[in-house]
Amino acid sequence: MKALVISRLGGPEVLEIRQVPEPSAEAGQVLVKVEAAGLNFADIMTAQGGYPSTPNPPLVAGREFSGVAETSGKRVMGYIQWGAFAEQVAARPELLWPVPDEWTAEEASAFPVNYFTAYLAYWKAGLVDSRSGEKPARVLIHAVAGGVGTAAVEIGKILGVEMYGTSSSDEKLARVQELGLQHAINYKKSDYEAAIKDLTSGEGVDVVFEMLGGEHTAKSLRCVRDFGRVILYGTATGKQPQFDTRAMYEKGSSVHGLWLSRLAFNKKVMDAAWLHLSAWIDEGKVRPIVGHTFPLAKVGEAFRLMLERKNFGKIVIDI
Repeated sequence: MKALVISRLGGPEVLEIRQVPEPSAEAGQVLVKVEAAGLNFADIMTAQGGYPSTPNPPLVAGREFSGVAETSGKRVMGYIQWGAFAEQVAARPELLWPVPDEWTAEEASAFPVNYFTAYLAYWKAGLVDSRSGEKPARVLIHAVAGGVGTAAVEIGKILGVEMYGTSSSDEKLARVQELGLQHAINYKKSDYEAAIKDLTSGEGVDVVFEMLGGEHTAKSLRCVRDFGRVILYGTATGKQPQFDTRAMYEKGSSVHGLWLSRLAFNKKVMDAAWLHLSAWIDEGKVRPIVGHTFPLAKVGEAFRLMLERKNFGKIVIDI
């Protein structure tokens, strides 16, 4: 079968379309004919050698997909650790979910990583359950115009939180505001730490969704108010997170790690997340934002688009 292979460690130049053996379903696994797959920053880190627990190359890239289950003929969307950029995958049934009738294959492939990550960030922040009678929680979402960011805005609108978002483009920020973002911050024009202080009259936010790493983790800690939380789910800068411990002491704040690669295998957590997400899907409140679609032959361009931070919403590869 045809697949996208990371031939060696490096940038987009290491990606090769090859013929590889078809997967064989181990006990309990389901074979899926793949139609589309979502591109994530984790795929770029995998190619560069910076993603934990990744096998040595060559290996087939990709972490999420949509397609047709071969035994049942039903449309499914799913999550695997790697191997999604191929014409066929073998997946665990508990990590497969039904595709809504009105969704395209591209939309379905944009769902698993983005929406489970965004939902679990709100869950770790303690904002999933009702907060009736309280003031709306304030949440700062970094890279708000990306895949997880747009998903977080859709979910935040459902939960009734007050959202602040950072991006490098006024145009992208305007598009996210159409989804429900209330406060847009162009970090190329103003320092987001100062902007948060100004927008909140010096109080800060309750939660920051942080996936940048480096100095941004410390800055995010300074953006929260008393007992605030930073939900750390990535290091897009490639730098180890820095911590402002003085700010943590002063505010009683905390940092919570979120790694979908680990949580995906916690059935209790994932089932609870799907219970909420599927209800919101049925109500028409959640639908993936696909900003860019590439054929498999041009996957290098898709990687470059994400590396250059020029994407809006999800980048999808048609298999």
